[in-house]
Amino acid sequence: MGTHDEDDVARRRFDVADAAPLLLDAGGAVRGWTRDAARLLGYPTGEAVGKGLAGLLTRADAGRVPDVLERCRRDGGWAGLLSARRGDGRPIPVMARITSADEPGGPARWLVLLNEMGDAPGWSMSRPVLEKMVGGSPIGIAIVDTGLRFVWSNEALARFGGGPPKQRLGLRLADVQPGLDSEAIEAQMRRVLASGEPVVGYEHVGHLRTSPYRETAHMLSFTRLDDDHGHPIGVYYTVVDMTDRHRARQRLALLDRAGRTIGRTLDIGRTAQELADVAVPGFADVVTVDLLEPVLRGAEPAPGRAADGPEDTVTLRRAGRRRAGADGPDDVTGAPEVVYRADSPPARCLVTGRPWRAERRTEEWGPLPAAEPEPPSVLVVPVRARGTTLGVTTFLRCHRREPFGEDDLALAEDLVSRAAVCVDNARRYTRERDAALVLQRNLLPRRLPGQDAVEVAACYRPADELTGLGGDWYDLIPLSGARVALVVGEVPGHGIDAAAAMGRVRTAVRTLAALDLPPAEILAHLDDLVARMDHEEGVAAATEAEDGPGNETQAVGSACVYVVYDPVDGRCAMAAAGHPAPAVVLPDGTVSFVELPQGPPLGVGGPPFEAAEVTLPEGSTLALHTDGLLAQGEDWALDTGRERLRLALERPSDTLDLRCLAVIDALVPARPHDDVALLMARTRRLPADRVADWELPADPAAVAEARKTASRRLAEWGLSDLSFTTELIVSELVTNAIRYATGPIRLRLIRERTLVCEVFDGGATAPHLRHPRTTDEGGRGLLLVSQVSQRWGTRFLPEGKIIWAEQSLTDPGV
Repeated sequence: MGTHDEDDVARRRFDVADAAPLLLDAGGAVRGWTRDAARLLGYPTGEAVGKGLAGLLTRADAGRVPDVLERCRRDGGWAGLLSARRGDGRPIPVMARITSADEPGGPARWLVLLNEMGDAPGWSMSRPVLEKMVGGSPIGIAIVDTGLRFVWSNEALARFGGGPPKQRLGLRLADVQPGLDSEAIEAQMRRVLASGEPVVGYEHVGHLRTSPYRETAHMLSFTRLDDDHGHPIGVYYTVVDMTDRHRARQRLALLDRAGRTIGRTLDIGRTAQELADVAVPGFADVVTVDLLEPVLRGAEPAPGRAADGPEDTVTLRRAGRRRAGADGPDDVTGAPEVVYRADSPPARCLVTGRPWRAERRTEEWGPLPAAEPEPPSVLVVPVRARGTTLGVTTFLRCHRREPFGEDDLALAEDLVSRAAVCVDNARRYTRERDAALVLQRNLLPRRLPGQDAVEVAACYRPADELTGLGGDWYDLIPLSGARVALVVGEVPGHGIDAAAAMGRVRTAVRTLAALDLPPAEILAHLDDLVARMDHEEGVAAATEAEDGPGNETQAVGSACVYVVYDPVDGRCAMAAAGHPAPAVVLPDGTVSFVELPQGPPLGVGGPPFEAAEVTLPEGSTLALHTDGLLAQGEDWALDTGRERLRLALERPSDTLDLRCLAVIDALVPARPHDDVALLMARTRRLPADRVADWELPADPAAVAEARKTASRRLAEWGLSDLSFTTELIVSELVTNAIRYATGPIRLRLIRERTLVCEVFDGGATAPHLRHPRTTDEGGRGLLLVSQVSQRWGTRFLPEGKIIWAEQSLTDPGV
């Protein structure tokens, strides 16, 4: 149907010229019938004439005829939707227009024009359904007359106060809800009555009588109702409760303001006062911020009780206070003392670190602000940052405001936590400023990377208690082929300077580990790097001043042990530079120490580093440690230290973490003479069904067979979705080995947290990635491998090299 035809159909629905006319007498009986009426309703003229209008309608609308005729007589006509009944019994919705057809001196007659509405969306809905929709709506709905008196309302409106619909009839809003700001709402109604323009989304905030202490917010919309002649007869309005949305906006606005105003400086007192200023008056009427005295001095927080105070009191310092209605913050110059009883809520919050909420305060509080005419609602929130309690913040509400609720408690905790971080930053700023610059890249690993080769646990105990920093370190580095590198090391000295040097050495080790070299070669490269760093630092120090300070951050003399464990066959290769050899705890509990050749400390020069290799049964535990674990004072013997370590390792524990901690506690005093690091790793073996390897002939025909073999194994592992990319990797790596290498060729697949594809050949040259031109016929093999794999690389063995590529296993269940 064209656009013109569609417009024509839409026009005919309401066009009088297309209506089906018929004539009624004063009683509503048909007196004139037309061809169009017969076409629309399906009654012949003889059957239709004399039939009452009710007989032409469905049963649901037949009862409306008396009311319709009465309105015709009163208003001179009527228009509306009716459901007609055709001669075949089928209902049909029609738009009816009834107007007077009287002739002077003649009987009363009515002209009825009917337009079919059968294809108009929604017109088939019956009046009872519409009434049910309005009456059962969860939105409050009401109709008031031009005097703003209720003439109808639904049940949902009662939830907003004012009683059920029957009690509202004839009353105005101020009569049914005296506590409501009815003048503002009725002003909107009058505006709509006067202009005829609807008001949508009017937001009203106030307190309802049904909840005198709770602020509520509602969204109202108003529409004028007109009669058939366009005269206003009242206002139809809807009410939606948006209290939760309103409160959420208030909370977000408060948090936004707090983020912009709290912590603008590194001054502790000013930050505390900014917290109080932000919360008053929008959130509370009175706010006080009390901090521990050492916090104000920038020292580490002390327990929540003054050292020289009575046993039954807790002494804090008032750092900030604000009252609603005051011109500015209260004077807290000098941070005056505030003494609380030990059993008071602020003191308990200080000790437990948990907030407290109540309807009113009690006598055990101590020097809080004087009570308002009504008992206030109270919140006490500890000021906590980085796991340490710095003080408490107290919020009070008065003046008939609603009591603090759970949402308010969560908001207060968020506000205080933001301020607490700022307070703690200010406290730590002076003492930690230089340390932060030195150590920002030199932290010990907070979490060792996940892998399946070993189960690990680590403990670290520095000799410098003030900073908690030292020169000992440990690390776990995932390598190719499901292997891992375990590293423990130490640099000379303690504290911040030693930690800075440690960070540089640890970074160098991680960088060298990416080369996937044997342990002895890793230490050889590391030895060169440390020597070069020492030379560069010495030149820099001499340039600054001829008699300048010594090179306190030097890494020369550092010690390190580097261990590589392969979970496929259990082999463990290691090398040491001036470092104790690891201990091994076998599955039966037997403890031994690896016979590891000792190389010189890093950077001092000397003979080359030598490696040792052992094969460990599954479930064996490697214990890598620094020499501080064995030392007791400056005079100690290696054999004595090892015997003490053997006894500590032989003690069973439920978990590896507990065993690691138990060894530290057994061998290291609370204030150790030297830094101590202990890394324990319990070995695992990859199941045999997760490793597959094949010998391949140096024949190009073997490439296709290698692809098929690899694809079959992936299907057995449930990894068919990786078949395409794996076949591509196998094809390219095997083809390279056949084309460029010599000796035997082996293909191995390893299914661990990743899918590893390895190809071994006897060649000694490293492959390199090329970027071929469009016209080149080859040279794209490794480029394709790098594109479809997560990572790839090469590692060298005494008998050749391995080119490997890893693919991610996206399914967490694999």
